[in-house]
Amino acid sequence: MTPSPELTVAINAARKAEKILSSYFADLASAEIRTKYTNEEFQGVVTKADVEAERTIVDAIQRELPHHHFLAEEEHTATLESEHLWVIDPLDGTNNFAHGIPHFAISIAYYRRGIAECGVILNPTNGDLFTTQKGQGSYWNAKSVSVNQHQALENTMIAVGFYYDRGAMMKATLNAVEALFQKKIHGIRRFGTAALDLVQVGLGRFGGYFEYELSPWDFAAAQLFVKEAGGTVTTCQGTPLPLQKSSVLATNSKLHSQILEIVSQHADFQPSKT
Repeated sequence: MTPSPELTVAINAARKAEKILSSYFADLASAEIRTKYTNEEFQGVVTKADVEAERTIVDAIQRELPHHHFLAEEEHTATLESEHLWVIDPLDGTNNFAHGIPHFAISIAYYRRGIAECGVILNPTNGDLFTTQKGQGSYWNAKSVSVNQHQALENTMIAVGFYYDRGAMMKATLNAVEALFQKKIHGIRRFGTAALDLVQVGLGRFGGYFEYELSPWDFAAAQLFVKEAGGTVTTCQGTPLPLQKSSVLATNSKLHSQILEIVSQHADFQPSKT
């Protein structure tokens, strides 16, 4: 794959953020970890590393593309109608990071007129670089990858994510997991970093992944990675995935209808008010 100018800029920005996250991860006390609440409900944690990495990514892109706009988790809130929009999670898996668990990622996606054009997901703990471009496939450290060819649930592994909701959404997720186990899947994995979980579908390690609520920066880059690797990505109701807070179902395509039948049955719950 010949990288587009935007993909090259994204890779360079991710590498700059990688240095920041690696430095703070080696000295978590310096990361100034804070707990986030909305209406007294736990909403995860945020660290100095999140904010500094986001600013670094945005600055690096702005220097090359000064007229572009940014939607990011911590400080940037461009409208989705922006012609040139970057959707950024500077630290996906902050809970893992804050607890010293070496499983988190940088996610950067470029959208032109609402269409995903390219994406980068970088794992700072091992240097794994996942890149994708519309119409040009998906790559793991420059090696082309594809989804697996599992056609039956009893032959595959499924990944799942949990939002911070501790009520109806959590129960719906657990009910869907139970229903999947009844189909004799090989197992369930929950690693806590949505971008990397989605990437595993594209790599062929998981037959599917679902989560009932994700923000656009969690999936913007990785959903394109899955599609370009031959997979299918929709909401958990089977509708096209919007670039806004949404449920997400990603599969190897062959299993999509089977997993959708299960997760959609449990998707009818009162959404979080936070």
